[in-house]
Amino acid sequence: MHNKLIFMLFLVVFFMKSLAGAVPDKSKSVRKPNVLIILTDDLGYGDISCYGQRNYQTPQIDKLAEEGVRCTDFYVPTPYCAPSRATLLTGRFPLRHGVIQNPAPDAGINDVGISTDEIMLGEVFQEAGYKTKLIGKWHLGHKPEFFPVKHGFDEYYGILYSNDMRPVQIIENMDTVEYPVDQTLLTKKYTEQAIDFIERNKKQPFFLHLCHAMPHKPLAASKKFYTPETPDDLYTDVIRELDWSVGAVMTKLKELNLLDNTIVIFMSDNGPWYGGSTGGLKGMKASTWDGGIRVPFIIRYPEIFPKKTTIDVPCWSADIFPTILALSNIKPVQNITLDGQNITKILKGKQTEHAPVFSMHNAEIMSVRKGDWKLFVREPKYWKETDLSNWKDPRGPDGSTIIAPMVGQATPADYPGVKPLQLKNKVLLFNLRNDPAEMVDLSVENPVKVDELMQEYKKFEASFVKIKQ
Repeated sequence: MHNKLIFMLFLVVFFMKSLAGAVPDKSKSVRKPNVLIILTDDLGYGDISCYGQRNYQTPQIDKLAEEGVRCTDFYVPTPYCAPSRATLLTGRFPLRHGVIQNPAPDAGINDVGISTDEIMLGEVFQEAGYKTKLIGKWHLGHKPEFFPVKHGFDEYYGILYSNDMRPVQIIENMDTVEYPVDQTLLTKKYTEQAIDFIERNKKQPFFLHLCHAMPHKPLAASKKFYTPETPDDLYTDVIRELDWSVGAVMTKLKELNLLDNTIVIFMSDNGPWYGGSTGGLKGMKASTWDGGIRVPFIIRYPEIFPKKTTIDVPCWSADIFPTILALSNIKPVQNITLDGQNITKILKGKQTEHAPVFSMHNAEIMSVRKGDWKLFVREPKYWKETDLSNWKDPRGPDGSTIIAPMVGQATPADYPGVKPLQLKNKVLLFNLRNDPAEMVDLSVENPVKVDELMQEYKKFEASFVKIKQ
C-alpha cells in the first residue's frame, strides 16, 4: 500500500510537470534577434586585412570574421551607390526596384528615389515589432517623400547622399541639424549615434543600418586617427577609424549582453575609388570588372553560423533580404518578386550551389556569373591613359562647403586595381577560380559555356520590363 501511494504521488507530480511544460513560459521565451548591417562606402575588396591588406591591420573587422563567416566571392549588382543600396534593402535587382542611377542635388538629379511601392527591410522589421534606425548615407532620394523615415525607419541621422555632393548637410529625421559639416567628425558621430540607439533599445528588438560615409571621398578622420605629419596615408587613417567604430559598436553590444543575439553584417556598397585596393582584382568603382562589384562580406551570428568559416560560393547582396528575414523568423513578403535567395545553408557550408548573379551599369545588364565562370554579355569599360597633370576634383574639399583635409586626398594616379586594358572580343568569358584578375578570355575555347551563360542572361532579362534611363 505504501509503495502504491508513492507511485500514485509520482504520477501526479509527473502529470503536473507535463502540464506545466505544455504551457509556454513567457519569462523564458527567446527574444527576437537584433539586426545590425554595417555598410561602408567605396571600401575595396583588399582594404581590410582579413581580405589581404598588408600595409595596415583591421583587427576589429578581422575579429568579426574570426567569430563568423567570411565570403570571398560576394557581389553587388552595380559598381556605384544608389542601385546597390536599394538592392540590399529590397532583395531586388535595380531593373526591378527602379533605382538605376544616383540622385545628385548638385547635378540637378532630384527626382530619382525609391518608390513607395517597394517593400524595404525597415518596413518589414517595423511590422514585426522592431525599432528601426538608419545612420549615415541613404542615397535613395533626397526629396522629402524619399526620406528614410518615410520608408521603414523610425529614426534617421546622416547625409542623404554622398559626402562630396553639395550641400553637405546632416539631416535628423526630416530636419537639417548641421550645415556645413566637419567631415573629420563623421565616423565618430555616426558611431556615437549607433551606440545611443542600441542603449535606448536594449530591451526590445531592433534593426540598425549603419551606413558610414567613409572611405568615399573626401577622406576624413578625427584627431585620434588623423596623422597630418604623414599626409600620404590619409586613406589608412580613415580605415583605422572605421575599424575602431566596428569595435566600439561590438563592445557596446557585448556590454549589454546583446552580442550573440544580434545578426551582424559588415560589407561595402561597391568597389573602391582611387586610393583604395581591390586586392588584385581588375577595375574599380564604376566598372563591372570584379574590382568594381566584388566586395568584402562578413556575417556573425553564432547561434546559426560556425566560427572561422570561409565561403567561396558566389552570392550577392540581393540575398540579404530573404536571408535576414529567415534568420529572424519573419514570414516572407508575399506577392513580390525577389532576385535573392536564402543563403543560410550556403553560409553554414552545407550547400555549394547558388543561382546566377548579375551586374549592370546604367540600364544595361553587363555580366553574369555562375559557379566559377563569368561572362560579359556586353563589352566592359576599359582603362584609358589620360593626362593627370591638371586634374582637379570639382567635388574636393574647399574649406567651406566641403570640409575635410585639403592634403592627402586620393587622385586618379592612385588606381586601386589591375588596370583593364583593351581585349579583343566584346563577349568575354573568364574562369574566376583560376583567373580572379580576369586576364585570360576563354570565350573562343568554350562556346558551350558562353551559350549556357548567355541563355541565363536572356532568361533573366526577360523577367522584367527594361527601364530606360
